[in-house]
Parts: sequence; C-alpha cells; structure tokens
Amino acid sequence: MSGGLISKEIFEETLFQFFEPIRPYLDDPGVSDIMINGPNQIYVEKKGQLHLTPARFPTREALVSALRNAAQFVGKHVDELRPILEGRLPDGSRIEAVLPPAAPDGPCVSIRRFFKETLTVQRLIGFGAMTDEVAMALKALVVAKLNVLVAGGTGSGKTSMLNALSSFIPEGERVVVIEDSRELQLQRDHVCMLEARPADPKGRGEVSIRDLFRATLRMRPDRIVVGEIRGGEALDLIQAMTSGHGGCLSTLHATYPRDTTSRLETMAMMSDIEMPLTALRIQLASAVNIILQVARLQDGSRKVTHVTEVLGYDSVKNQYEMQDIFLREYDGFDSEGHIVSSIGPTGILPRCLPQLREHGVDLPQSVHEAAKRGNPRRHDG
Repeated sequence: MSGGLISKEIFEETLFQFFEPIRPYLDDPGVSDIMINGPNQIYVEKKGQLHLTPARFPTREALVSALRNAAQFVGKHVDELRPILEGRLPDGSRIEAVLPPAAPDGPCVSIRRFFKETLTVQRLIGFGAMTDEVAMALKALVVAKLNVLVAGGTGSGKTSMLNALSSFIPEGERVVVIEDSRELQLQRDHVCMLEARPADPKGRGEVSIRDLFRATLRMRPDRIVVGEIRGGEALDLIQAMTSGHGGCLSTLHATYPRDTTSRLETMAMMSDIEMPLTALRIQLASAVNIILQVARLQDGSRKVTHVTEVLGYDSVKNQYEMQDIFLREYDGFDSEGHIVSSIGPTGILPRCLPQLREHGVDLPQSVHEAAKRGNPRRHDG
C-alpha cells in the first residue's frame, strides 16, 4: 500500500467483504456478540440470548484469510507461530481470534460489537437494569467523588454501566481515561483519552496501563477512569485512590461484592511492589468506597444487583467489612420465562453520607425512609 494508493475507506470495505458471511450480523444493532467456532458454526448473542445462525464461511481458508486481513488492518501479523489475534474492526468492534494449530478445529473467533450510541442512564432505567432511585443514588455517589468499582461477570454490561456513570461527573472536571483498547464513550467534554499498546513483534513500543497511569497522575486529573483492571495496575489505582484522587471509576470481573475485593487484592499482588498483605488489605478497603455489582441473569437481562459500601478491613476477623445500600431480590419467573426481581434500599444508611452532604448532594428520600422503617432487605454480599 505504498504511496497511499488505497484509501482507508476502500481498505475497510475490502476487509468487510472478507467477512461477508457475517456481514448481516455486523450491521444488526441488536447483535452484541458474534462467535465463530470454525467455518461452519456461527452463533450470535441478541438480548442476552445465544442463537445458532445459518451463516457459514465457504472454507476454513476463507475464514483464515479474513482474519489475516483483519490483522493487517490493525498492523499485526498472524501465522502458526503467532496464532492469537487481538484487535479492532473498522467499526470499532473488538475481535479476538485463535487460529490453528492453537485452535485445532478453529479458527475460533469472538467479535464484541461496538455500539455508536451510548446507553444512557435513562435507557438503562427503561431496560429495567436499575430504577430511578438507584440512578439518583449513583449520581450522588459520583458527584461526591467516592471511588466506585463496577464489577460483574463477562457480558454483564460493565462498560455500559461505566459509560452511564460517567454522565454524572460534573461538567468542568478534567477526566483522564485509561484503556486497553478504546471502548468507553464518556459523555463529557473535558476528556483526555489514553490507550495502552502492546509491543510490536520485535518487543518494542509497549505502553502498559501502568505506564499510562503514572503519566496520568502528573496530568492534574480531577477524575481517573480506568476501563478495566486486569493486573498490577490495581495497586497503582488503590494508591491513587488513597492519596487524594477521589472519584475514580473502573470495572473488573467478579460475581459478588465479596469476590470483587479479593479479586482486586489478587491483582494488586501482581504488582512488583512488595507489601504486607494486611497493609494491602487495609489500604484497599480505604481506597474503594462503593462496589456497583452488575449481572446478566439467566433470562439474558442485565441488572444492577448490589450497591455496596466498603467500610474497612477487620484484621482480627480477616475480612472486609461491607454493607449493601441497595439490593436486588428475586421472586421466580413470570409466564414468559422472565425473572421477576426488584431492587430497593436495604434500610442501611451508608457511612459516606457526610461526604455526600459536603458536596451538596444526598441519597433519595426512599433510602432515608427505609432506614427509619428498618427495612428487612438485608444481605451480606
């Protein structure tokens, strides 16, 4: 492609022609994931449910050459020695592929769709992911610069939730976003987007999340948003949170609030800084204020399940102290097979209430009323 003879548009269109068998699903806004298990088995996810499609690639070679072109598009190379591809398609969708011989029946491919339109808080309320009162509470927690972690399993909607939370950041604050690959669409004007980069085939040019994090601390951020915590950068984030960088937002993989703290602890231990475990736990417990737990339920719906306050670490009992402010309760299935559930205040007033009031915000009235009634909706996450 010397001399820029092939324009970006033509190259993108050519790439999509290689993916012709799945083109209808790449163009369908209702499809959130496309999963290819070899040339003859292609699944898509719609509304949280998996469906086997009639789509096929004519041969294994056709699928391999589509992936080689995708690799070329992102400036990478795949072959028998480098059988794993991570990258993005021109529309921003994330592609992860494992080619033979590492995937003997493959290639195995997963394409996570990238949606141009961001899921706003109102739309999440409309879908039943949360209620107006949960949204009001989350807004107060974000405005008051509490450190919030969005935790959930794969496909539970963590990124969408982080995008929605970002809309609560007050205008005029400088937000620095650090990501592995660009997925967040922050609904704010003053945003500085930073993206990590893997090393090239010769091992040069790597920029890690940790490198970016250290740079960020010197960029006078009012807020630091980390797309996803996956490794040793957890400790950098914990230390930033405890050293006065309030209002940090991030996501991580974990199924319950209790798992979230232990998962964060494990990742912080991947750092090269030696620290006694109890000291790390005390620091972690004072760094993270709120865990917002999201889940994809059995019927495919995505919901907020817990809004949990982290209170501290009890070194005598060797456990994190936390309390649920909001909790989802389940009540079986309806006639159409949908899970019947509701989320409401537990009757516990969070200890961070004074911090909210310092910032001129408060929790919704229903939280205070539930506390007066001593609502029985209690559960230790």
